[in-house]
Amino acid sequence: MVKPGNDTESDPLFGEKRRRARTRIPMRYLLPNVITVLAICAGLTGIRLAFENRFELAVSMVLLAAFLDGVDGRIARMMKGSSKFGAQMDSLADIVNFGVAPALVLYAYMLDQARSFGWIAALLYCIACCLRLARFNVMLDVTDKPVWQGNFFTGVPAPAGALLVMLPVYLGFLGMAPTRSIAFAAAAYTVLVAVLMISRLPVYSGKSASLRLRSEWVMPTFLFIVGYVAFLMSYTWETLTLTTIAFFLLLPLSYRAWRRYEAADAAALAAKDAPGTDAVS
Repeated sequence: MVKPGNDTESDPLFGEKRRRARTRIPMRYLLPNVITVLAICAGLTGIRLAFENRFELAVSMVLLAAFLDGVDGRIARMMKGSSKFGAQMDSLADIVNFGVAPALVLYAYMLDQARSFGWIAALLYCIACCLRLARFNVMLDVTDKPVWQGNFFTGVPAPAGALLVMLPVYLGFLGMAPTRSIAFAAAAYTVLVAVLMISRLPVYSGKSASLRLRSEWVMPTFLFIVGYVAFLMSYTWETLTLTTIAFFLLLPLSYRAWRRYEAADAAALAAKDAPGTDAVS
């Protein structure tokens, strides 16, 4: 006699179980998630290398994790392999790669000399990164906003925050000795980056679908990208330091662009509500 619940044809769920067992997941769904897992592995390896005092490799692994984390979503969209599971994996990877890994690498390199202040700064940065990512996920569901607002992030995005917060490490590789006084300054700087991440400061995203280059700027843009990558490979820490400074300099420009869009919207609304502007039928 067959016992109830056995995986046989007498089981009313037998057909459903066989269908699930035979379900095949397309590779286009698997590949982006594999890249996300590799990004998490790179970020965690960076933490291990930092506590082994192999800091240049540690920072390189964190930057590799950030690169892989940025690539997986684009590959998923390109291959039409986006999924809810992948979106959740990507969010968890962001917390590790852009929050935990940079904070612990910076702490092991310098912030530990500031004792509790350094640890508190690292904690605040990690928490700010989590809050930033949670707000970003929630704002994805907001649909009743002007189209132009899609060109801006609210607050410094997590990948940029990871790049910015490791500026003291770049400077250390360039010869700045990580003394205790510099460690306290680095702790204050870390808190500043955390505040920028959870702030309402508009930051240009560069993801506008309508972004177009004039034909005469195509070749110079190619040359700039090739030159930047070449400098990044040859003068890594100098290039990352200059990139961080350039990002800070672009923040006021992003704010000014946001204000111009807001002023244009206000002017359009005022013109629409003005008397005598109704169309005559």
